[in-house]
Amino acid sequence: MNRISIQEIENTIWDVIVVGTGIGGGTVGLTLAQAGKRVLFIEKGRSYLNDKEQSFTGKYAEMFFPTIERPEPKHSNILQKAGRWSGLLSDTSGAKTHAHIPFVGSGTGGSSALYGMVMERFWPADFNAVHSADDSSPMRAGEKYWPVSYEQMKPYYVAAEKLYRVRGTADELRGEQIDSLMSPPELTESNSEMYSFLQKKGFHPYQLPLACEFKPGCKNCQGFLCPNDCRNDSGTICVQPAVSKYGAVLLDLCEVKTVKASDGIITSAVCEHQGISLTIRGSVFVLAAGALHTPALLLRSATSEYPRGLANSSDQVGRNLMRHYIDIYAIFSKKKPQNSDYHKQIAFNDLYSTEDGRLGTVQSFGKLPPTEIQVATVYQKLKNSPLPFLAGIFNVFRPIAGFFAKAIFADRLILSSIMEDMPCGSNRITVSDTGDVMMNYHINAAEQARIGLFRKRMKDVLRPYRYFLIKQAESNGRIAHICGTCRIGNDPSTSVLTPQNETHDVKNLYVTDSSFFPTSGGTNPALTIAANALRVGEYIAATWEQKVGSSLRSSAGMQ
Repeated sequence: MNRISIQEIENTIWDVIVVGTGIGGGTVGLTLAQAGKRVLFIEKGRSYLNDKEQSFTGKYAEMFFPTIERPEPKHSNILQKAGRWSGLLSDTSGAKTHAHIPFVGSGTGGSSALYGMVMERFWPADFNAVHSADDSSPMRAGEKYWPVSYEQMKPYYVAAEKLYRVRGTADELRGEQIDSLMSPPELTESNSEMYSFLQKKGFHPYQLPLACEFKPGCKNCQGFLCPNDCRNDSGTICVQPAVSKYGAVLLDLCEVKTVKASDGIITSAVCEHQGISLTIRGSVFVLAAGALHTPALLLRSATSEYPRGLANSSDQVGRNLMRHYIDIYAIFSKKKPQNSDYHKQIAFNDLYSTEDGRLGTVQSFGKLPPTEIQVATVYQKLKNSPLPFLAGIFNVFRPIAGFFAKAIFADRLILSSIMEDMPCGSNRITVSDTGDVMMNYHINAAEQARIGLFRKRMKDVLRPYRYFLIKQAESNGRIAHICGTCRIGNDPSTSVLTPQNETHDVKNLYVTDSSFFPTSGGTNPALTIAANALRVGEYIAATWEQKVGSSLRSSAGMQ
């Protein structure tokens, strides 16, 4: 990998500084490096691309702990080597605030280094969603959330599918052939059984689009670093070639504490690299640290000129936090899955839009975490419950719980339901006085009713199969596909970003992670993040001279 000295990094005025190397950061950084811009990636976590031998691959980080338990700060070194975030997230949603380490990626590739590789397009209807009067957002009822359309996004979807080498088949319900997808492997026996079952019941299954190489011995890894280089994440697909072929530089183990701006122009980032404070300057800044950290960074960057936080004149930074409501179905299929059957292979969208409203997608989940982790998760949930003494009782019967977990979940075909979450202004990310990330998130009655409806529909879909339902939709400890905390829009009073993902308030500051989503859609966000990053990268390159010419450099003191 391309490395230069810290002194040279500080002395250079970078064309583009990208904060975060997940799909949003890696993809936009590659696009701009290919356009000839001098790109610096700043990554808080470790670069496993530089140090694969020292990385923990092939297993969940928890399996490397001295004892199986939920992640705590004392495990930070193990979590870092496993590509996981090791910081605490304080959840203020309940009567009692508690902190936990969320399942979020940190390191080259961000969360994409751990993701399940599903790269699915949003539906045209997702981009046509309109605001309703019962939403706490200041938007007007009937106003469209998305200022871009599916047709505008479509060429970037095609480009992203090719870039990430996505394999799958087209969904018949979409009514369009997706020629940019590569051919997937044949269905395994248990997946084939479920595929045929769904077809016979009148549903429309298809093979899930995955950014996976399916090399010999592929375990279809999710939740941990891949040991076989099968996973096409943003580290391998974007950051590595940006550095090795196009002259970009990667600075890992570096946390951006604040960003500095004056008169509507961002000038520098104040960082901490292995205990040393750095000030790094650039012409354009792209924040892609994730929907938790990007708004937190903007809020931490408050000054007398920007008292609410940077780019926050609308008071919308951190608001409209969304996630997906995900449930897990362990199905007693006739064909017991073998190791290869745990690959994610099938999906169907017949419940995406129903006569009773929008629900979501159903797809293969892959393999559940080891039993030891499942049991530890239950223990921690009880520990943080209103009746924490139950955790002690549970601990006495922990071996028995592990036995039953194996009996229930071993050799089961696993499906997951993913349901859209709509924005709500009171669901938000804030920062504490010490700058730590804090989350407040509640599910309203209407959303809870939709969750119940989805479960009822799934019961009808799967009948007569027996299954065990793992209810995760209501759990803030299992926040999945976080998005929406710096949303795009035409109106500066109700959004943080322009339709081109530039902040309304600061003219050389962009956001390309899932923070920009105005709605969450009802399927996996990775492909939409990648497609949008290509779109934004193209826009920045095309308008470079106009927006980043002598006037901006002069204002930033960069001549």
